[in-house]
Amino acid sequence: MVGFAGFDMPVQYPLGVMQEHAHTRTKAGLFDVSHMGQVILRGTSYEAAASALERIIPMDVQGLQPGRQRYGLFTNPQGGIQDDLMFANRGDHIFMVVNAACADADIKYLRAMLEPDISIKHLENRALLALQGPRAEAVLAEHHPAIRDMKFMDVETLPLAGAECWISRSGYTGEDGFEISVPTAAANDLAQALLAHQDVEFIGLGARDSLRLEAGLCLYGHDIDENTSPVDAGLSWAIQRARRAGGARAGGFPGAERILDELTGGAEKKRVGLRPQGRAPMREGVLIFADETGDTPIGAVTSGGFGPTVQGPVAMGYVPTEVATAQTIVFGEVRGKRLPVEIVSLPFTAANFKR
Repeated sequence: MVGFAGFDMPVQYPLGVMQEHAHTRTKAGLFDVSHMGQVILRGTSYEAAASALERIIPMDVQGLQPGRQRYGLFTNPQGGIQDDLMFANRGDHIFMVVNAACADADIKYLRAMLEPDISIKHLENRALLALQGPRAEAVLAEHHPAIRDMKFMDVETLPLAGAECWISRSGYTGEDGFEISVPTAAANDLAQALLAHQDVEFIGLGARDSLRLEAGLCLYGHDIDENTSPVDAGLSWAIQRARRAGGARAGGFPGAERILDELTGGAEKKRVGLRPQGRAPMREGVLIFADETGDTPIGAVTSGGFGPTVQGPVAMGYVPTEVATAQTIVFGEVRGKRLPVEIVSLPFTAANFKR
């Protein structure tokens, strides 16, 4: 157990990180992610809440259909990322999930920017579980058959183990999976009901990190932060056409000038996949150089470790855009020694979402 964002969090369970990782890739891993912040935004209508939210995020909220969710970003006036999040159209309100370490600041920000027209409710009486892996659908379908009809990024309200659950189909592992918001009083019963299935094991922070790294997914505070723009981070896909230059509701969000300019003209740096040529992992903070002898680093590793599925070290980091071409060789400095690293396309492991 380790401290994380004010919570005690499990690094690993008895299986250990390597087996937990493999279990999630082949069967179904259960993650307790109740530390994440769950928030409801409510106005006079969904349209009112969506219009207000578009003032502070560069996503098309108004065009999101009921029962669907999207990935989103809070941007700052400099065009950097304050946090990343998920938001869903729940018919008459918006349901949002934000990162634990940023939750208090995010909720204060939402209230400062949107109240009193939009009410912001922090849900402190609900837990959040995530069931991820190729067997996740079959396991949950034993509790409710409608699970099988859900597609990637769908959101439904369904009873599981006797509790009303808000279920989304997405994930942070690259595998097919589900997030389940459940009343706190029912969370243990639901977790135990899922763990009773032979294909389900509890998974800790260690495997959660290696799974998301292989999937090429960002961790806030590491791969993205207030100094990186969505374009730097390779997250341009998250900004829909309606919010881009020439779109129906172009701009109007913090940092729009920089972000819209980078969407058309490109950014100076780019997040890339990195494959160290040896067996030694390159961790966060390792400096990247263009060659073995240069004095000035051109970038740095932001996440790195061993990829159990790919059976070798994997990492992500930032390099100048002109260098960010697959198969380019750069060098990471580990304990004073320059080691070759190949720039590769992300993800390291192909996604298995149900489209």
